[in-house]
Amino acid sequence: MILAIDTATRWTGLALFDGKTIIAEQGWRGTNTQTVELTPAVGTLLAKSEIDAADLKAISVAIGPGSYTSLRVGLAVAKGLSLAHQIPLIGIPTLDIIASSIGLRTGSLLVAVEAGRKRVVAGLYRWQEKKGWQPSEKPIIETWETLLFHLKNPTTFAGEISPEAAKLIRASKKPFYLVPAAASVRRAGYLAEAGWQRWRQGLVDDAASLAPDYLRDPSGK
Repeated sequence: MILAIDTATRWTGLALFDGKTIIAEQGWRGTNTQTVELTPAVGTLLAKSEIDAADLKAISVAIGPGSYTSLRVGLAVAKGLSLAHQIPLIGIPTLDIIASSIGLRTGSLLVAVEAGRKRVVAGLYRWQEKKGWQPSEKPIIETWETLLFHLKNPTTFAGEISPEAAKLIRASKKPFYLVPAAASVRRAGYLAEAGWQRWRQGLVDDAASLAPDYLRDPSGK
């Protein structure tokens, strides 16, 4: 059984996966409440599923890019469980979680998460046979206006896309496609599956040294 924890942005996701079936999954959008909500939510999820933390095979956690404070909360809880019970810890990039939930489409896939100050963290993905969507370049932090100006080819958009950004995408008159809102949800079930695959391959991280990927120094330097 693997536990997935995602607090990369204001969206929080939890899931339990046994290698074949998603045993439990939940997600919600909060407002600076993850510090007090996360640990009780993990405890409730395990209790409802009649699973003891010590019985977990691994823990999969979203490591960013994302919000500085949010990432720290999720990683702190994941590390605490990992170190306390000697459970392998696996960090998964935030944008990869969303990309793994999107099926084959024409052109590129652009995955976005909130970055604040009217900016987003955006990453471009290309479809590879047998591997699915794979990053084609490093994520960047940019405004929607700048992103859309530079994109020319057919592109599918998924992730945290505000109503304002959606209007800009539709008004661009370029070969762009927005996936439905439900398809853009960053589901912890996919984080759990990605972690399980890495755990089976022996690709685990060091719980003591695993650090969030903020993409940019939190100090702004």
